[in-house]
Amino acid sequence: MMRNRSVSPRTALTVLALVLATTLPAAAEEDHFLPKPPMPEKFDWVQMTSQEWLKGELISMYDDSMEFDSKEFKLQTLDFSDVKEVRSVGTMQVAFEDGTIAIGQIFIDATSVRVIGDEDQEFPRADLLSITAGAPKEINYWSMKASVGANLREGNTEQIETSGQINLIRRTPKNRINIDYLATFNETDGNTAADNQRASAGWNHYFTKRFFWSPAYGEWFRDPFVNIASRWTIGMGAGYEIIDTKKIDWEVTGGLAFQTTSFDSVEVGEPDSADTPALVLGTLYDHELTKWMDFLFDYRLMIVNEESGTYTHHLETGFEFELTSILDFDISFIWDRIQNPRPDALGIEPEQDDFRLVFFLGLDF
Repeated sequence: MMRNRSVSPRTALTVLALVLATTLPAAAEEDHFLPKPPMPEKFDWVQMTSQEWLKGELISMYDDSMEFDSKEFKLQTLDFSDVKEVRSVGTMQVAFEDGTIAIGQIFIDATSVRVIGDEDQEFPRADLLSITAGAPKEINYWSMKASVGANLREGNTEQIETSGQINLIRRTPKNRINIDYLATFNETDGNTAADNQRASAGWNHYFTKRFFWSPAYGEWFRDPFVNIASRWTIGMGAGYEIIDTKKIDWEVTGGLAFQTTSFDSVEVGEPDSADTPALVLGTLYDHELTKWMDFLFDYRLMIVNEESGTYTHHLETGFEFELTSILDFDISFIWDRIQNPRPDALGIEPEQDDFRLVFFLGLDF
């Protein structure tokens, strides 16, 4: 004779809990991979909002753009808004809008930034300004792009034209220094037909994600074919980022400067140099059209006195194509203008405008 045995509610709940404990974690692990251990020991880890994970080396995060050297996919530029979580194995320098700079390993989730260093600190993710990889060492602050272009022609006319461009950036959590050099040389039938050189340097100190102060700015320009042996401009100013999204960056700048110009040759009785205060205005627009193509527009206007040209401007615009993680192909249209150029010793007044279309191959370091 069999007896009916009843199961108590407590026993039933215990059995159900054991079943869930053994099945749910397995399912969760299938849906959401978590690198072990929670803080990595060998690689930096980044999780995207799509739940995908990348392992490799975190280079930097600046202006809502993160550079990450993936072991599988090489150097990637990630929109920080698409990054769900970050776990670093190495030391990072992390800057926040209130001016705080924390140093240590970082753990970032959807709402917070945890910095594990000499002390364990936690900040709101919304206040994050930038991330610089590595301990405070000078080499960790620098990046460089070097580009070169050339045009060779033989036949009725023998022509050699070369163009070069170097862009250096020193970036720390609160400061950015840009050093740029652009040059074009042209030799036709053994005679120099172009010698245009421009070097500039600027220092921007960021108070917030959008507003920055430029304590110092300088530019040197040379072009004997517009009767300028050398032109120096030194000043200061400020800037503001009007648009700061994952696809578009647009900033405007303005400031005051002092400019001195030495002319290549002048008419008899005319001064061979001119000094002037200057009002400097500029704008920089960068639009990521695709993952591999950007549109750039960089314009700078200087309003000066009549002896120095009344006003001058420099425009560089075009497209940048990313061929590989370190190799770029650029198409640049360059327009230089002097409103009132100084006549040379023969009384010949140079053209107001110079136009160039340049093709560059560039290496990013």
